Parts: sequence; C-alpha cells; structure tokens
Amino acid sequence: MNDILHTVSSLGGVIPIDYAWIIQVFIVVFVALVINFFANRFMNKLQQKFEKTSNIWDDLFLDAARKPISAFIWAQGLLLAFNIVNIHSTLDMAELIDVARRSVVIILIAWFLLRFIRGMELRLTKPGALKKPLDLTTAKAISKLLKASTIITTALVLLQTLGFSVSGVLAFGGVGGIAVGFAARDLLANFFGALVIYLDRPFVVGDWIRSPDREIEGTVEEIGWRLTRIRTFDQRPLYVPNAVFASIAVENPSRMFNRRINETIGIRYSDADKMPAIIEKVRQFLIDHPDMETENRTLIVNFNTYGPSSLQFFIYTFTKTTNWVDYHGIKQNVLLGIYDIISNEGADIAFPTQTLYLHEDSASSALGQVEP
Repeated sequence: MNDILHTVSSLGGVIPIDYAWIIQVFIVVFVALVINFFANRFMNKLQQKFEKTSNIWDDLFLDAARKPISAFIWAQGLLLAFNIVNIHSTLDMAELIDVARRSVVIILIAWFLLRFIRGMELRLTKPGALKKPLDLTTAKAISKLLKASTIITTALVLLQTLGFSVSGVLAFGGVGGIAVGFAARDLLANFFGALVIYLDRPFVVGDWIRSPDREIEGTVEEIGWRLTRIRTFDQRPLYVPNAVFASIAVENPSRMFNRRINETIGIRYSDADKMPAIIEKVRQFLIDHPDMETENRTLIVNFNTYGPSSLQFFIYTFTKTTNWVDYHGIKQNVLLGIYDIISNEGADIAFPTQTLYLHEDSASSALGQVEP
C-alpha cells in the first residue's frame, strides 16, 4: 500500500499536487474493495471445505468471523483514506484517527465474540450437534451471561482506549451502585429471580406451567432477565416479572409421568346383583388396556356409595401418555368400554329419578264415610 502511495506521490509532475491526494484516496478505496473481494472468495472456499467435516466449531468460527473481517478491511481502508486527507489538510487529526483505529479493532473483536456466542447457542441446541444437546433454557442462560461479560469488558477497554480511567469508573460504579440499587430494586429483584429460575429450573422453555395462586397458565416461550413470556392457551402472550415466581407456587404439568382418570359411575338399584361382575370386568378391562399404566400406578375399581338414585362405583387409574389430546382420546375409549361392559351384563347406567309413594290415611277415610 505504501509503495502505491509513493508511486502516486511521484506523479506530482504529471498530476497537479492539489489533486494527487484524491487519486491516492481513490486507490486506497479501490484496493480495499479488491482485498475484500478476494477475502470473501477465500472464505467461501473455506466454507465449502468446512462443510465436509463433522466438526461444528470450524463452521461456527468462520460464520462468526465473516462479517467482522469484511468490516475490518473496509474500516482500515477508510481510516487510511482519512489519514491521507489529514496529511493534505490544515487540521491535525492523526491522534483522533489512531484512537479510532484502535477502537474499531476492539469493537470488531467484540462483534465477532457476540456472533460466535449467538451461533454457539443455536448450534448446541440443534439435534445432532452433540450427543446430548443442551436444552434451550440452559443455552440461553449461558449465552446471556457470556454476552453480558463481553459487552461489559468491551466497554471498559474502550473507555481505557479513549483516555478514561477505568479505576475511577469502577470506583464511581461502586458508590453509585448503592443509589442505583435502591432506585431499581424491582429490576434487581427480577434479575435475581431469573437467576433462581436458571439455577433451580422449576420450568424451562417449552414447559406448560400453571399457578394455583395466580391466574397464570400456558407454555413458557422465553425466560428473560426481567420478564418471562408465557403463551396462554387462547394464544395471548402473558408477561410475568421473574420476581413473582419467588413468592408463588408453580405447577409444571409438563413433567408429570402419567395422566389420571378419576370417574364415578352409577347403575340402577335394580341391577345391584350385577355390581360384582361389572366391577371385576371393568378392572380386567383396564389391566388389559394397552394405553393404561396399571403395573406401576394405583388402580382402583370399587363399589363406592349408595347414591340418591344409583349404586355408584368409581375408577381410579392412570394413562401412559401425558399428551393432553391423546389423553382425552384414551379416556373416551375407556368410558365407552365401561358402558359396553355394563350393557353386556344386562344392566344400565342410572339417571336421576324420584319415586313418590302415596299413603291413604285410614282416619280421614273413616270420617268421610256416611252411615246408611
């Protein structure tokens, strides 16, 4: 680059000196364009080779470095052009350009790291990337911590580069942090609430949760540093501050092992003699059902109570599936199967009835008689 500038400078006898720096700037920008073009072609060839390997880190590194490298080439070319302009101007911007050059390098390194962290988050949660992929909640937590560390470190290094005393900034932050803590205690409470969620893991992204203490129920979509976004079953977004979860009970139905069927069925009093056979056949029906978990879970089929208009027995059992839609299909099949058993025994399911007994009072009847 310097040889080119020297050659252009030597053309002072051919090109007027007032216009020579314009040619120099043009050449610098053109060279930056050419270098960027060949750098992109080189990275494209590298990408083709990296795609043939099973290692995910080389692809991740190249993808994260592609745009920062291109930006670095253009930034250095533009800063060199500004340096040429500075030489031919009355203003002395050499120190400013030097600071800008160092700042650009720091910012581009931080940009590369942020892109690398983001790509790592996406790839490590992708099935097949690892033997056991990280779950989305853990990946997001690690990613946010690394991004925060990168941004804070970059800011401190930039302040030092710009001439500020980092020790003074840290001292001011220590004193001012107390005042900020009082002013933003709710924000800090939500921040630490997020940390508790990440550490205790009462739920993760994708879980269905509900709270008996609050009107909170839905699928967790995102766990942020301040809010947790939940998608309710009517597809509305619900934003809950993280500090709330430290003071309420949270149920996580997504982690249940089975779903329960707990139903009471009544037959007619006139079918009382058929009750033992019905109970036994219903119990065997549930044991033989392929979708019911009867070996490791409680199974109860018993005559329960004398109801107002029926003899009632109840079934207490669990399905193998936890899927909400599949569960209702299995429950329907079980209830219809029980009805078939009752019908095959010659009995029937009772419905609410009332029987009215009329009794004629003999005394009243006697008063109504007339002597002949």
